[in-house]
Amino acid sequence: MNITKTKALLPDFKNNLISIVMPCWKAEKFISESINSVINQTYGNWELLIVDDCSPDNTAKIVENYCKLDSRIKIFRQSQNGGPARARNRALDAAKGRWVAFLDCDDIWDKAKLERQLSFHKDVRTVLTFTSFRRFGNSKRVGREIPVPKFLDYSALLGNTAIATSTVLIDRSLSGHFCMKPIYYDDFGCWLDLLRYGQRAAGLNECLMEYRVITGSVSRNKLTSAIEVWKTMRITERLSLIASIRHFSMYALRGIFKYSRF
Repeated sequence: MNITKTKALLPDFKNNLISIVMPCWKAEKFISESINSVINQTYGNWELLIVDDCSPDNTAKIVENYCKLDSRIKIFRQSQNGGPARARNRALDAAKGRWVAFLDCDDIWDKAKLERQLSFHKDVRTVLTFTSFRRFGNSKRVGREIPVPKFLDYSALLGNTAIATSTVLIDRSLSGHFCMKPIYYDDFGCWLDLLRYGQRAAGLNECLMEYRVITGSVSRNKLTSAIEVWKTMRITERLSLIASIRHFSMYALRGIFKYSRF
């Protein structure tokens, strides 16, 4: 994705509005906590775009009730289950803000997340910012804060697990049009696209997100994760075998260190 060539394709957007992208599927247990963490933000100029990916439970009904209470919350219902990338792209197509944030339907934001990160983002003037975070389990066990590097470029991101999706904020005046790729790690692929042509991502070392650890979730199967990261490097990014081995080794080592203790 050539960022300089895609700016002209972007429709007019509201300069201070943050469009929040939330895909959901079978999320009735946790989605209220996630939505409430948005409603409670100290920064109020946002829209929450929730895409229900054909949930078989009461997820859509819960979201519809929130829509009635707050006009900033909108629901989009997929006609068939297509996975997180398609759901996120549906929300991105509807987004009206200059700024785009992501929040998964089981994660939780600190109440100052948008205010603090937007201020930071305007100072560093990068295409993407991300923050530190901590994990928590269903038993409400809260883990340590996971710090993040100050900056990442394309090469550094290939060997790093630092960017958690629910911490990301993107400035569309710098990114131009962007979307998620139809791959297993659609978010990782998107961040790589955004940094491919010399852009950088800036890390804010403030713990502004709590990442829920759920047994059996997409990101918890370590063998599958490793295979899909390797495929991203070799197939999607078309790296050489030597480059793939180098970046994958760093990615794996950082992942082991990151998750070696809760």
